[in-house]
Amino acid sequence: MTSILFRGGTVLDGTGAAPSTGDVHVVDGRVAQVGTDLGVEADQVVDCTGATVLPGLFDCHVHFMFEQPDLMRVLQTPFSLPFFQAAHRMRATLETGITWVRDAGGADLGVAEAVRRGLTPGPRMQIAINMLSQTGGHGDDWHVCGAVLGLMSTHPGVPDSVVDGPEEMRKRVRELIRAGADVIKVATSGGVLSPLSNPLHGHFRDDEIAALVTEASAAGLHVMAHAQATDGIKTAVRGGIRSIEHGIYLDDEAIDLMLEHGTWLVPTLSAPRAVLAQAEAGAAISDRVLAKARMVAEVHDDSFRRAVEAGVKVAMGTDSGVGAHGTNLEEVRLMAELGLGAQGAWEATTRSAAELLGVDADHGTLEPGKVADVVVLDGAWDDLAGLRSRVRSVHVAGERVVDRDAGARA
Repeated sequence: MTSILFRGGTVLDGTGAAPSTGDVHVVDGRVAQVGTDLGVEADQVVDCTGATVLPGLFDCHVHFMFEQPDLMRVLQTPFSLPFFQAAHRMRATLETGITWVRDAGGADLGVAEAVRRGLTPGPRMQIAINMLSQTGGHGDDWHVCGAVLGLMSTHPGVPDSVVDGPEEMRKRVRELIRAGADVIKVATSGGVLSPLSNPLHGHFRDDEIAALVTEASAAGLHVMAHAQATDGIKTAVRGGIRSIEHGIYLDDEAIDLMLEHGTWLVPTLSAPRAVLAQAEAGAAISDRVLAKARMVAEVHDDSFRRAVEAGVKVAMGTDSGVGAHGTNLEEVRLMAELGLGAQGAWEATTRSAAELLGVDADHGTLEPGKVADVVVLDGAWDDLAGLRSRVRSVHVAGERVVDRDAGARA
C-alpha cells in the first residue's frame, strides 16, 4: 500500500462546496479522505501551504495533431511528423494540470493508445478521430483551385468524413466506431477555418442527424457537434446531440432548447482570439478565414454570457490546436470573467466536464473513492492570472507526473 498526504492547502474539491483549508489523503491511487488536520501517516507528504489543491482538470475540445494552423506550413510538413509533435503537445497539456481531454479530430487510435500504454506522457483522452461534414461543410477541405488540403490528413486510422444523406451517414459513423472513436463529432454548421463554409449556415438535415445519433447510441457513444450557426445548433439539440461546441450564434430559442434537452455547451472562447492573434503575428491565414474570425468574435462572448445566465450546462473546452497547446487554462479565466465566476469556471473544468465525458463516477472531484488525479496550484484559487506558470505539480492516480522543476516525466 502506498499513500500520499497533500497537507495544508486550500482544497477546491470540485463538488460545489466552498473552498477550505485542509488535507487530501491518497491511498493506492485513490482518494481516501478529505478534511481538516487529518493527522494520518503517509509514505509521502506534499506541503501545499499557500497553494490550491484541485482535482485533475479537463479540456473537452483539443486537437493534438495540429497547432496554430498555417496551410503553407501544412504543405511543407512530412506526413509522420505531426505524430511526434503530438507527443510534445500532450506533454505540454499535462503540464498545465489537464489530466483528461477529448480530442475533437485528428488523433487516431494509435495516439490514444500511446498514452494509455504509457509510451508517452499525456492526459487521459477520448478521441473523435474525424469530424463528419456535408459536402461543402466545415470538414470539406476542397479549395476553389480544385485541391483538397486540410489541417488533418486522412489515412487508414482516420477515415474520410465528408458524407451526404442518412445512409452514407450511417456507414461513416460505423467506420469511425471501427477505427476506435470514443465519441462521434459532426459539423452541423459552417466554421471559421474551413475554406468555404459559412458560420451562419446550418448543415445537415434532421434525417441525417437522426441516423447519426441512432448509430452512435447503438454503440454506446455520445455525439458532439461543431455548431456555430443558430439553425445548426437547433438541429443538433433537437436531434439528441449531447454537446454543442462553440455555440457562437445562440438565440433565445436555441438556449431554451438546450435547457429542455439538457444539452451541454463547450464554449471554446479561446479559439477566435487565437486565430486573430496568429493573423497579427503574420501567419498565412486567408482573408476569408480572417473575416470569419472577426465576425464570430463580435458575438461569441455575448452568446456565452446569455447561456450562463439562463443556466445552460457548461464544460470547459479550448479548441487548443487552433491556438498553442499548453495555454489551456486561459479558458478558465475567460469563462470566469464572462459570467461563471472563478468557482463556476473551475467546476466547469472539473466535475461538469467529467459528467459530460461520462467519467464522473471516478473522476472530476476530490471525494473518497475517486481516482486521485490531483493538481497543486500556487496561490489563491480565485486569482486566475498567470495560471500556466503557477502549476506546481500534477499527480495522475496518485503518481507525480509533473513538477515545476522537472517538467513531465515518462
